[in-house]
Order: sequence, then structure tokens, then C-alpha cells
Amino acid sequence: MTTLIAAIGKNNELGKNNDLIWHLPADLKRFKQVTSGHYVIMGRNTYESIGKPLPNRTTVIITRNKNYTAQGCIITDSLENAIEIAKNDDNAYVIGGAEIYNQAINLVDVLDICEVHQAFDADVYFPEIDKTIWVETKRERFSSDDKNKYDYSFVKYQKK
Repeated sequence: MTTLIAAIGKNNELGKNNDLIWHLPADLKRFKQVTSGHYVIMGRNTYESIGKPLPNRTTVIITRNKNYTAQGCIITDSLENAIEIAKNDDNAYVIGGAEIYNQAINLVDVLDICEVHQAFDADVYFPEIDKTIWVETKRERFSSDDKNKYDYSFVKYQKK
């Protein structure tokens, strides 16, 4: 199974200047918890914004640059190849960025979305979730608190 996992703003915002546009510790904690022990598939820009392989995960980087290297990571040239590389994982995760999400949204089995209930200034956006393809199966809503500045929901979608 392959899951696309993302945090998006009210208007599908993902980030700005190759960085996150909000700080939501609850989402970061959950992301670490669910992806630990699994393959994480990402584009080169996302990898470079993180700066290193994520601990306790197998990092697969997609890039067109045939000479690209990153210590401790698997490099490939397409999303399809990345999914094939991770095929023995019971749940590999596609973790971004925007270009990879656009390619992956119709190839994955599950969408695991953190909806941040706020509008943000962004320069990259998540693709629209087509409700004729995806059905919402679970939603957990949380209010802002002293650690998490914004209201947010964890939402799962299954392919119809």
C-alpha cells in the first residue's frame, strides 16, 4: 500500500520558499509516528529542505539529475520507480513536495491529510481532492492550544 501524507492549509496551501508555512507540533509528532519504520518517497527539493535522511525511515529521493547523490538515501528518476522500490513495505509514504503530490494523487491507495483550518500566503499548493475518486473515511478534529496555534483535522481518504 502507498499513502500520500500531507499537511495543507484552508486553500490547499503547502508551503512557501521551499519551507513549511506553519508550525504544528501535533502534526509533526503524528507524521513521525506513522512514517517511522517505512519508506518515505519525496522529491529532491523536499529532501533538500529537510537536509538529511529522516531517522528510522528509508528515504527515496526522486530527481531528474542523474548525478545526484545523498548519503544514506535511494535515488531514482520517477515516482513509479520509487513506488516499485518501496513495494515490499506494507505502507510506503509519499511525503512531497507539490510536484510529487500532483503525480502521486492518482497512483496512491490512501490520502492522509492534516487540514490546517487557516488560510496562508503560499507559493505551492496541494492538488484538489476529487471526491468522485476519493471518499473520506475518518476525521479527527482538534482545536488550537498552547502548542498548536491553529485548529486542525487529521483526515483519511480511501480510493473508491
